[in-house]
Amino acid sequence: MTQHIGIVACSAEGASLCYRTICVEGAALLGPHAHPEVSMHTPSLAGYVACLERGDWQGVGALMLASAQKLADAGADFLICPDNTIHQAFPHVASRSPLPWLHIAEVVAAEAAGRGFRRVALTGTRWLVDSEVYPETLAARGLAFLRPGPAERDEIDRIIMEELVCGVFKPEATAYFRKVADRMKLAGCDAVILGCTELPLIVDDTNSSLPTLDSTRLLARAALRRAVGAADTPAGEGVRS
Repeated sequence: MTQHIGIVACSAEGASLCYRTICVEGAALLGPHAHPEVSMHTPSLAGYVACLERGDWQGVGALMLASAQKLADAGADFLICPDNTIHQAFPHVASRSPLPWLHIAEVVAAEAAGRGFRRVALTGTRWLVDSEVYPETLAARGLAFLRPGPAERDEIDRIIMEELVCGVFKPEATAYFRKVADRMKLAGCDAVILGCTELPLIVDDTNSSLPTLDSTRLLARAALRRAVGAADTPAGEGVRS
């Protein structure tokens, strides 16, 4: 028996990649064409963006909890959220959630530590990069990090919110991200966290000068391991409630 995965979705492109990864890679653990049961709930992205723009993290948390309850009612056993930014609302969610969660930053930090990285570049929306979602989790594992400069944060945020979440993938966006990764490598980073679940759609190890930590696929793979059996979940990917 496998556990039923509930996906609390925010933006469509990142959630779709997470969902597809679970379904496609499930076969490696369960056999041809097999994957755990998966349910996903996605409110309008406009609702999340409105809360983000006014700094209403309780409002973000309320949207997450509404999805969590619907997924619990659908029979999910645990939850994941393939959106790094809205994990900033997790303190408003954890104690009130009807189900336990895998936390995306904890999954990524565990991977970074397991691969022996020491100083990682942090990329994503301006809300995520300016937050403590990753710094606190990385520090708990003794990992250092570097944020992009202010102008770089603004341009990466624009690319994400105006292009990637809308399904627009331009070579110029990839080129810009590569330039930022090159600079952060020179500044001493040995890997880059793709801390937006859409970034893996334009950036990977083939076009980045730094090894990438793909938050979308790492979360999906952690959920797969959890669904197959908690004993198979590596340390650091523990479920939070």
